[in-house]
Amino acid sequence: MTARFGRTELPEEEAAVLRRAVRLEWLTIGVLAVTVTLVFLVMGSSQAMRAAGIEDLLSIIPPLAFLLAVRIVARAPNERYPYGYHRSIGVAHLVAAVALVAMGGFLIYDSVTSLLTGERPPIGSIELFGTTLWLGWLMIAVMVVTGIPPVFLGRAKMKLAKRLHNKVLYADADMNRADWMTSAGTIVGVAGIGLGFWWTDSAAALFIAAGILRDGLRNMRAAITDLMDTRATTFDDHSPHPLAGEVNRYLLGLPWVAAAGTRMRDQGHVFHVEAFVVPVDGELTVGRLNAARAGCMELDWKLRDTVLVPVPELPEEVGGSGGVRQGGSEDTHEA
Repeated sequence: MTARFGRTELPEEEAAVLRRAVRLEWLTIGVLAVTVTLVFLVMGSSQAMRAAGIEDLLSIIPPLAFLLAVRIVARAPNERYPYGYHRSIGVAHLVAAVALVAMGGFLIYDSVTSLLTGERPPIGSIELFGTTLWLGWLMIAVMVVTGIPPVFLGRAKMKLAKRLHNKVLYADADMNRADWMTSAGTIVGVAGIGLGFWWTDSAAALFIAAGILRDGLRNMRAAITDLMDTRATTFDDHSPHPLAGEVNRYLLGLPWVAAAGTRMRDQGHVFHVEAFVVPVDGELTVGRLNAARAGCMELDWKLRDTVLVPVPELPEEVGGSGGVRQGGSEDTHEA
């Protein structure tokens, strides 16, 4: 089955990666549904358990955003959306981040208030198979069991996020990989109550809430900068994306190009590339421009939306990511 992102047809390997990512996200939703149910069944009055349950509930948002966005970006460009629907990835990323920030802020307020007022959450006992059992043991057991699957799901999705250049999938994977800290913090909070340290429950809830807020702020910053057409970065936002440099090197390797610079913005899975070329006098033809554009697109499947612009000199905004041929060699600079 052919997989597309707008007008971009995915290579078979990437199409297989996309199908695997979709399966993993559906599996994640199933795991989270079971996790949330178990946590709320044994939650009692523990703030740490409530914060962990809310975090698990919020963790469903990124998989849902990914699955919805993948369907939307498959639509071909049209007159109303000439650039396609790739920005739905950024919108989904922002929506998920805002939800995390809002809930993280609320949980921090709630946890701090409980600490200041000295609220002591009681954890009672239940009758299970004829045996009276402290509910805290069930809470700890649930957190141990439910804290394991997300870690493995996160590691699996991280590799796929890189192949697909999908920042929503990366954010989801990053949250999944850190879920063990939520489980560990909750266990400490519940165990502290059992040992008589009432404040550990609120402290654990505060720790979990801070993690939710941190994830939300980090993802909000990444989503907003992408929507504002900042320079394209790698899927984890750690560095400028190397494809801009590859485009420059390819263009400078053409005998009729004296200088080249690239302006590249992230549209979701793919990039919109504006490559500026300063042609050697008298050697510019429409055929050469068209061939150069085709060559750029062949460098990577994410470069399907590439335009070439002949100019007398490179624009200032591509100065740090441009290159000039000097004496038959290539002098390139990457931002």
